[in-house]
Amino acid sequence: MAAEQGVRVAATPPGLLLGRGMRAFLLLLWFAARGGALYFHIGETEKKCFIEEIPDETMVIGNYRTQLYDKQREEYQPATPGLGMFVEVKDPEDKVILARQYGSEGRFTFTSHTPGEHQICLHSNSTKFSLFAGGMLRVHLDIQVGEHANDYAEIAAKDKLSELQLRVRQLVEQVEQIQKEQNYQRWREERFRQTSESTNQRVLWWSILQTLILVAIGVWQMRHLKSFFEAKKLV
Repeated sequence: MAAEQGVRVAATPPGLLLGRGMRAFLLLLWFAARGGALYFHIGETEKKCFIEEIPDETMVIGNYRTQLYDKQREEYQPATPGLGMFVEVKDPEDKVILARQYGSEGRFTFTSHTPGEHQICLHSNSTKFSLFAGGMLRVHLDIQVGEHANDYAEIAAKDKLSELQLRVRQLVEQVEQIQKEQNYQRWREERFRQTSESTNQRVLWWSILQTLILVAIGVWQMRHLKSFFEAKKLV
């Protein structure tokens, strides 16, 4: 980042500093919370889908492993190698960007090209009379977004980076990811503003239409009453 010369520093009110600090703190907390592990249960033909809000040009890595319920032991055991999982990822425009069959334990990777809500779906390749036999499957899923998806130990070994160089690279990639998140939030704010303006405009035109209808009904009633009274020779 190029340094700027001749910059004047103005005093900032403490309240403004506190507000900026709080926003930055909340942003860092939200950014640090990106990615996390969970597990869920699925049946034989059941599909589970997750919605992940992802900025554009962001790498996402998902690691999963499956466990099959053992009725005799009444606990979950590692799934057999013959069991597979089908992973499908769709972007906000409902375009498929990943559709692939994996094993009972695996890792999938994709890069977003459109900001917004991405749908990540998983389901097994088992049939009713083969592996499940009417049982339940537990799937452990860990999704990492952005720079959290990088394996810095592997990067340091591959590029022969020192600890300081590796730390600088981590900070640079974190700043880049924060910029992507900020751009995504601006994009969401712009979409929300456009939706609000469109809604307000529709409400305005609907109010005008209702007013015109009421005025037209009033004029028609007055003319109808006038002709009624004239027919009865009351006026």
